[in-house]
Amino acid sequence: MSRTTRAYLQLAAAMAIVGSSVVAGKMVITAFPVCLASELRFLIALAVLLPMLLRAERGFPRIRKADWAVMFLQAFFGTFLFSIFLLYGLKFTTAAEAGVITSTTPAVAGLTAFLVLREKITSRNVFALALAVVGILVLNLSGADSLHLRGPRPWLGNIMVFGAVVGEALFISCGKMVSRRLSPLTISTVVSLYGAAMFLPFALADLRGFDLTAVATVQWLPVVYFGLIVTVAAFMLWYSGLAVIPANQAAVFTGVLPVSAVLLSYLVLGEAFLWTHLAGMACVLGALAVITRRS
Repeated sequence: MSRTTRAYLQLAAAMAIVGSSVVAGKMVITAFPVCLASELRFLIALAVLLPMLLRAERGFPRIRKADWAVMFLQAFFGTFLFSIFLLYGLKFTTAAEAGVITSTTPAVAGLTAFLVLREKITSRNVFALALAVVGILVLNLSGADSLHLRGPRPWLGNIMVFGAVVGEALFISCGKMVSRRLSPLTISTVVSLYGAAMFLPFALADLRGFDLTAVATVQWLPVVYFGLIVTVAAFMLWYSGLAVIPANQAAVFTGVLPVSAVLLSYLVLGEAFLWTHLAGMACVLGALAVITRRS
């Protein structure tokens, strides 16, 4: 398997995991306050990442001040704001409608890579992005039509989920800036450290009057999933792939995010699956085939 092919698989797997966070997030907010759940997520991730980093680097690695600043922005946009907008948005809208909004991720991420990183956009990139957006819009909009409940404030929830999409796009561009100089393990650990620090004061406020001992064991599972899989595994996979693939190509792989979110919302939350969704998924797979095809 070539290095490029491996990177493509890593990016696709990372976005499939991030897509699952939409459904997992819906489950988390039924048992935990948003900021407390996010803080627990990063503490769980750091319990794994920090010992791994110290062992691999034989101490904490030396990092340039500029890279610390970029990773701060990455954590602020891609973990802090992303978590706030996504989890609070899911309080007001459904997982399937959140999938509708995440359909814009490839286009937003591709545009961000062009504006922030000045990466060249080829006609093949544009076609693949357009195909991915069309496909996942078809998939998600047909899913939205089957909903019986849209949530208490769907417009507010959907606007907040779009804020999460913008945060994810900036997360990708910031990650590209440091992925060639720092290891995936270093970036994942530092971003998690920043995330834990950002959520700490809000988590302490949430903890007042909230009894952790009253939470059932099964309700802890989505939080642990967020910490170990969505944070540790997805971060490591994404940074490993991003070190090889340009950000505007990686943007196409964000099309896997809404596909994963919608499929899991049907499988886990029991929403209806329609045959028309096959057309949407075919477009997404076609976009991935276009972008991964050798010139």
